[in-house]
Amino acid sequence: MPKKTKLRIYFYMLLSVFLCLLLASRSSFLYPLNNWDDANSYFSMGKAIFNGKMPYRDVFDQKGMYLYFFYGLAYLVSHTTFAGVYILEIILGLFDAIGFFRIIRLYTGKHRIVSSAIFSVFTFATVVCSRSFWWGGAAEEICLPFYVWGLYLILDYFKNRYNKETMPFKAVFFGGILAGFIANIKFTGLGFYFAWMMMVFFSYLAHKEIVRGIKACLVFLFGMFLPFVPWLIYFGVQGGLYEWYWGYVYVNVFVYTKVEGADAGIMGRVMYLIKTLYWLIIDDWQYFVFVIVGMVYGILNKGQKLLSRLVVPVLFVFMFLGFFGGGRDLPYYSLPLSVFAVMGFALLGRLAAKHLLEKGTRSDRIGMRFITALICMSLATIFVDVNSMNVPFRKVSRDDYFMYRFRDEVMENENPTLLNVGCLDAGLYTLCDIVPSCRWFQTQTLSIEEPENNPYLEQERYVREGLIDYVLVRDHIPASINDHYECIDKEVYGWDGMEFNYYLYKKVK
Repeated sequence: MPKKTKLRIYFYMLLSVFLCLLLASRSSFLYPLNNWDDANSYFSMGKAIFNGKMPYRDVFDQKGMYLYFFYGLAYLVSHTTFAGVYILEIILGLFDAIGFFRIIRLYTGKHRIVSSAIFSVFTFATVVCSRSFWWGGAAEEICLPFYVWGLYLILDYFKNRYNKETMPFKAVFFGGILAGFIANIKFTGLGFYFAWMMMVFFSYLAHKEIVRGIKACLVFLFGMFLPFVPWLIYFGVQGGLYEWYWGYVYVNVFVYTKVEGADAGIMGRVMYLIKTLYWLIIDDWQYFVFVIVGMVYGILNKGQKLLSRLVVPVLFVFMFLGFFGGGRDLPYYSLPLSVFAVMGFALLGRLAAKHLLEKGTRSDRIGMRFITALICMSLATIFVDVNSMNVPFRKVSRDDYFMYRFRDEVMENENPTLLNVGCLDAGLYTLCDIVPSCRWFQTQTLSIEEPENNPYLEQERYVREGLIDYVLVRDHIPASINDHYECIDKEVYGWDGMEFNYYLYKKVK
């Protein structure tokens, strides 16, 4: 592809990503703020890192370090808004779209550039307007490019090289690096890469190269290890390797994960997973339609060998089990499954490329392609605007949103400290540019027996001893709060059929 053509295509995808996220993500400037507590928690953790605090020991949340680091970079762009997060989403979204573009070209042919670009934009649009996209800025969204490019690597191999040779170690190594980033963002998503390497290893066995297959596994593991190196150094220098393990691995594996219906037996587990998948398809129909179409076509495609036809379903199943096998089924968990929608659009691209924009003179074709691309970009953004669950929140003005009123009240004090009780970070840390001053700066739903690591006991102590200037409480009011604090404001606010009571307490001097 000529350099000028590549730049035009990438600019087209960048503009499309910008517009889709402008409408779909609460991080964009069309919204009063991104008031999702998870995203604000990541922002506060990233802020804390760039203000000298060590995650897990000084401030606590249980996700991986690259998530906090990326959010920390966003904090450097803007301390009190999600402008940096929006830019981060655009950059990652562009990598998503380019990856989709490369995958679709595997099926449409290298010369079908315009149709591949158009369908990559449609793929991205179905992802961000789905319910699983939630409010924007999820850890799963940050992971998407690492899945998309891993999917491209394995599809490129099984479609174009599997019949001739084994996967080059260079591709295996790069796949390992991608897996390493996933491991340091949200390791429950590693089911995809377990299946990825398993299918690659099976391809080595099919070529009767067992020794090279074992070497490929080691190459993959080495690549996966490299993204850990910066954090091994970071925590090692500060003597915090155990805190890293405890906060990210131990808590997620032994404390946070809870298998629902654990006494229901194997059939009960299977029925739970089937019901979960059914409701995911209903809730996220925008991309699941294309996931199903593409997967069925891939399985039934007799032009490919059996292993090539099974690779996508196997990746899907292992990714699904990684996220939902633990028994929790929050809406945004399923967002990574959206990457498989590209298979349905690849099929559409293959069918359309045979008839689209190929007639007429060269100048006619160029003009028609340009017009078609603009029309399709407009259709994609309209599709997002019609289907995104976030659209109604755009109608809320900053002056009417209560958290800005709370911000003004907190900022009456110079260098105030803040505590969130009853919820994760509700956004007040961001609006006030407050760096968390205590480890359990927000309420974590963790049942930890050790008193020194029990978030509920520690937060009760902060309030009882009057260690914080302001306490933002959602519903659950600490018993001792009136000893040192007075309520200065309150608000009833809700979403998605739920309603909560927010109270702002100020320390009495």
